[in-house]
Amino acid sequence: MGGTAVSDSTTTNNSELADASRERPRGDAAEPVLRVHGVRKTFEAELAPVRALRGVDLDVASGEFLAIMGPSGCGKSTLLNLIAGLDLADDGTITIAGEVITDEDEDGLARMRRRHIGIVFQFFNLLEGMTAIENVVLPAMIAGTRRKAAEARARDLLDLLGVGDKRDELPSVLSGGQRQRLAIARALANEPTLLLADEPTGALDTEGGQEVLELFRRLHGDGQTIVMVTHSHDVAAGADRIIQFRDGRVVEGDPVGNGRP
Repeated sequence: MGGTAVSDSTTTNNSELADASRERPRGDAAEPVLRVHGVRKTFEAELAPVRALRGVDLDVASGEFLAIMGPSGCGKSTLLNLIAGLDLADDGTITIAGEVITDEDEDGLARMRRRHIGIVFQFFNLLEGMTAIENVVLPAMIAGTRRKAAEARARDLLDLLGVGDKRDELPSVLSGGQRQRLAIARALANEPTLLLADEPTGALDTEGGQEVLELFRRLHGDGQTIVMVTHSHDVAAGADRIIQFRDGRVVEGDPVGNGRP
């Protein structure tokens, strides 16, 4: 965290974090919370079409922590964007919590994101003109939460993630690790079914990255379903399961510690 140690509030016990995050059944649910079937995506390019995804099949159980690994350009982030409804698949289906999202229009996808998706980006994507607490309150209010309730949850999340004392600061004055903690709080504002993370430690130093990973482990311990894209074996080692991506396809799916290259 730019050399900043984890604060006492960051080490709050798991029962407190569970109070601020919806409790979910762990991975014994009859149906996966996320199902990707036969998904293909091609991007038009100047010289030739780029086949980013070539028939991806993937199930993620409720409460599972999945890491997706692979080289740059293999389709990992494209898949995450499709799951988040930020882009549209050319073929195949994506189902989240029993809802098929691949036939939705833009308005339907926006509603789906408010109900089901929290996103943590590598470079934070915070609103620089708003304070830390305003960054967390805004998505909840857009989803229809009353201001008072949204502000109460935002304060709880910021406290639990160790940046409660920064709630009135602008993101520009925060360290990289603090900015990513803020981004995680924002992603949790609507109690998402899925927390999606695209290289969440990629812009952080080693210490900041480890602290963010510990936050993900705590969230996972309280039942949050997480799908994370990463290049790092050390980062992926915190997950329940690792899958390998190559050339737009899933080529491996091994439990942590088994068969990783």
